[in-house]
Amino acid sequence: MAGIGTFISAGRSLDAAVERVQLAESLGYDSTYVTHIAGRDSLTVLAAYAAATERIRLGTGVLPIYSRTPVATAQTAATIDEISGGRMVIGLGVSHRVTVEGWYGAKIDKPVEEMREYVTAIRAMFRGEEVPGGEGRKWPTSFRFMGYDVRPDLPIYIAALSPNMLRLAGEIGDGVLLWLCDPPYIRDVVIPEVTKGREAAGKTLDGFDIVPAVPVSVTEDREATLARVRGDLVTYLSLPFYRSMLERSGFGEEIAAFDAGMADGDVERAKAAMSEEMLSSLGGHGGPDDVRAAVTRYLDAGATSPGVSPVPGSDFDATLRAAAALI
Repeated sequence: MAGIGTFISAGRSLDAAVERVQLAESLGYDSTYVTHIAGRDSLTVLAAYAAATERIRLGTGVLPIYSRTPVATAQTAATIDEISGGRMVIGLGVSHRVTVEGWYGAKIDKPVEEMREYVTAIRAMFRGEEVPGGEGRKWPTSFRFMGYDVRPDLPIYIAALSPNMLRLAGEIGDGVLLWLCDPPYIRDVVIPEVTKGREAAGKTLDGFDIVPAVPVSVTEDREATLARVRGDLVTYLSLPFYRSMLERSGFGEEIAAFDAGMADGDVERAKAAMSEEMLSSLGGHGGPDDVRAAVTRYLDAGATSPGVSPVPGSDFDATLRAAAALI
């Protein structure tokens, strides 16, 4: 299970993304994940990756559960698993109210309970079991696969930030996907909370995959790259789930200064509030040694499969090659 993965979304060119996934596979990367953003459908992109590769594991990082029903997710994931020869990982997340309501016309009511229902339903479908019923179900269904053998243990990972969702991931998931969780947060919050969930299910951490995305870059212009990172993080620092997690990570002053800048309509001042300390804790930017040092910090904190996430605008291939020295 343990290895080093990468996050490779299609960006402007699907062909270029496929070539990058092929490079990652040739370098020995264990897995590649596709984010689900306002662009190409992540599951369809994975089907393209599956057709162009032979070994690397393929996952969504992550698919919002409100974007489609459990039946639709189970059918598509099982099909990609078949196309890829058993390499699919379905990564699921709650997303955020602004996205769920604005994109999908859906509503987040009780995120932990709804994630439990969603995962339990998909797990039952993969195993050929009856989906649990009962009153108050958000996605009631009697679906079962017919004439089609699905891999019963197809891995399901859960994106988590809060202690409650981390415990759920440990209890019912095969792994946890993390974003903007720095190594101390993984060591001090993620692992203890996931462990509680595993213990509640009568399991240990053995075989459970902890997959943080690690923003890194090989770049000749570090300041320009950090400016790009700050710009990319504006949206995340405006979302409550990430704000709470970053405050628990000790970056409350940065969040407060960010808020002050945004309140005054000064986005540049808000970006400047993201300190060098915070950005350096989350990733590594500069030479190959900076990339490897960042990934190593995550491994030392207990991540089992850190996912190298090259910063757009940096040297993507050089970043992949730099981190591959740790494989």
